[in-house]
Amino acid sequence: MKRIVILISGRGSNMEALIAARDAGNLPVNIVAVISNRVDAEGLETAAKSGITTHFINHKAFAGREAFDSRLAQCIDEFAPDLVVLAGFMRILSDSFVRHYEGRLINIHPSLLPSFPGLHTHQRALEEGVRIHGCTVHFVTPALDHGPVIIQAAVPVLDSDDEASLSARVLRQEHLVYPQAVRWFVEDKLTIENGRVRIAAELAEPAVLVSPVLTSSGIR
Repeated sequence: MKRIVILISGRGSNMEALIAARDAGNLPVNIVAVISNRVDAEGLETAAKSGITTHFINHKAFAGREAFDSRLAQCIDEFAPDLVVLAGFMRILSDSFVRHYEGRLINIHPSLLPSFPGLHTHQRALEEGVRIHGCTVHFVTPALDHGPVIIQAAVPVLDSDDEASLSARVLRQEHLVYPQAVRWFVEDKLTIENGRVRIAAELAEPAVLVSPVLTSSGIR
C-alpha cells in the first residue's frame, strides 16, 4: 500500500475528505503523516484523532523560504512517501523543493486552471462574470498553479451567488475529486506525457457542461 504525506496550514477539509475516503475503503493508502507550518492548524488535531502522526514546523523560525523548505523536505523524507499531497498548505514552495518531489507532489486549486491562479479565485470569478467555475487537482511544478491537470470539477455560477455560496459549492466538489485523483495515483493510472496527464481507463462517456442550462425550448 502506497504511503502519502499531507501538508496543511489550517482546518484541512480536503485532508478530512482523504481520511474519510480511506476509512470508507475507497482510498487504499497509508496516510503516514500530516505536517503543518502552523501550530494552531485545526487539522493537526483531526489527524491525531485519526491515529495519524503529526508534525509542526514553524516557517517563521527560518531565515528564508529555502531554509524552511529544506527542513520540511527532511521531515517528509523521514516517512518515505510515494506521494505528497497539499491540502490547503498556504506556502509558496521553492523550485528546489518542487523539483525534489517532481511527479509525486499534487495540489488542489479552487478554480478551473489556467483561469484564476493565485488567491481570491471565487471573488475574481464573480467579478469576471463567468458562468462556470470549479476546482482543479494538478501536479505541482515551479510555475505557480500551472502544473499538469489531473482532474477538474465544474459548478454553475448563479446570479444569486456571492463569494461564500460559490466557495461552498466548489468545496463540495473538491472533497469528491481530490480522493479520486489520489486513488488514480496510487493505482498507477497516471502518466505525464509532454506536460499533460494521461489517465488509464478514462471515462467512456464524455459529457458536456453548460451553464445556464439549455433545454429544447431554450434557456432554463
